[in-house]
Amino acid sequence: MTLVIAPPFDTGPSHAVSRLRTVRLAASAKPFVARGSGGGRCDGCRLVASHCVCALRPQVSTRAGFCLVMGDIEALKPSNTGWLVADVVTDTWAFGWARTEVDPGLLALLADPQWQPYVVFPGEFVPSGRVVTALSAPTETSPEPGGRKPLFILLDGTWSEARKMFRKSPYLDALPVLSLHPDQVSNYRLRRSSRESHFCTSEVAALCLALAGETRAADNLAAWLDVFTTHYLSAKRSVVLDRESEAHQRLLGLSREPAPTPAA
Repeated sequence: MTLVIAPPFDTGPSHAVSRLRTVRLAASAKPFVARGSGGGRCDGCRLVASHCVCALRPQVSTRAGFCLVMGDIEALKPSNTGWLVADVVTDTWAFGWARTEVDPGLLALLADPQWQPYVVFPGEFVPSGRVVTALSAPTETSPEPGGRKPLFILLDGTWSEARKMFRKSPYLDALPVLSLHPDQVSNYRLRRSSRESHFCTSEVAALCLALAGETRAADNLAAWLDVFTTHYLSAKRSVVLDRESEAHQRLLGLSREPAPTPAA
């Protein structure tokens, strides 16, 4: 398998996961056809055209960044929520994962001195000395001590895929592991998980943003997932889409909030 890398979001219509998807499709031996795509899907949000959410997409300035290490076909799935992270957070990178290869671009990102990488994974699977549960003095406008900004590494795939990626990626072994302990349950409704404690990728990203003091971005990402879910399930179940739903109103309200003023 050839590894592929997508650079971070730019001013064009695509972003890291979108470009990873394009490269992954080009490398496929046969076309990937998602269920329910007979009516055509929007390239910007992967939903059927009648339920497109692109006009509602929020983008929020953050100091934190995300590195998505994705299972083989994750970027191809319309229900993938790593895509939503890249929608909202400008500094998002996406890499395909393979056991025997690692993209030099991923290694370069992890070594970039502006970033402090954290592998986001349950602490029960690693020695306690490697686990962190909080970030140092997080604020909306201040980076990590020493000028380094948090870079959250999310292993985007099924639980079995994520465990495999974690165990078989030696370039992650020296990095601290951020173990999250949320006090709420997952609201994710697009796929089933064998473990009730599991959160989808965008939910995990929102928790990371909140931990880093990026509350505005965390709230927008959570609202964006809710709106995307509403549109996705409406199309899947062939029910009337309520564009005045609570989820829509919440996202609209967040878009009207003024951005915080940076500290002097």
